[in-house]
Amino acid sequence: MPGCEACWVAWAVADVVASAGAVQRLPGYTPRRGNGLIGFERVLARAGLAPVAGIDEAGRGACAGPLVVAAVTLNPRRRADPDGLADSKALTAAAREAAYDAVVASALAWHVVVIPSAEIDALGLHVCNITGMRRALAGLASRPGYVLTDGFPVRGLAVPALAMWKGDEVAACVAAASVVAKVTRDRIMKNLHQHYPEYGFSRHKGYSTPSHMAALTAHGPCPEHRKSFANVIGVMRSRAGLPPVAGGQELTADEADVAQEPAGEEAELSYG
Repeated sequence: MPGCEACWVAWAVADVVASAGAVQRLPGYTPRRGNGLIGFERVLARAGLAPVAGIDEAGRGACAGPLVVAAVTLNPRRRADPDGLADSKALTAAAREAAYDAVVASALAWHVVVIPSAEIDALGLHVCNITGMRRALAGLASRPGYVLTDGFPVRGLAVPALAMWKGDEVAACVAAASVVAKVTRDRIMKNLHQHYPEYGFSRHKGYSTPSHMAALTAHGPCPEHRKSFANVIGVMRSRAGLPPVAGGQELTADEADVAQEPAGEEAELSYG
């Protein structure tokens, strides 16, 4: 467990405790490695900030399919992580399904928001991501005392929050949200495969793998493709006989955060 994350949680707890006029006891508010993924939540619960919600998304870097955002609050009385819980990108498809079942069966509350490609094109990916996180949190049946988000801070949550670098690898509630978002999105993409089998959505889940780009070039985009993404724009312009955009088709930071297809087209991708 990275020491910097432990410091951030300790400082966050200290700030909340100090603002309440309580005595600061930082040593007792430092997560321990031996506690596994629930260490951060235990520290926050000890400071009276339970339950803790985690938020994460799946499909940010894909060029087709929806963006899915999940918020999960795990039961603060549990003694260990839910069975098989880990960052969704580190699990096989079968292990993710099992972890999903364990999370939704034992979670105090969970909520999923699905943002379609058309909305991403209209509003922009980052705006949809932030809005989706707010909506997912607001949809929880019980209000959390604290929120952990993966990667970057989110304003307007109306609950004290902390952004954690690779939060889905170090905090149980964020890992749970990662699994719920990923499994939900994978199921959506498998269903879309039935409507658009020529693209192979069941294999690559809408990410810009070589086989997906070959299919996109051959068939053009379908309604589920994100037409605001540079690689999709490039295919549309090429098929229309238009020259590439001046300066080349450079990928945005979001589009660059995609994975290459491993060991053949039938390999199951596990990227968020």
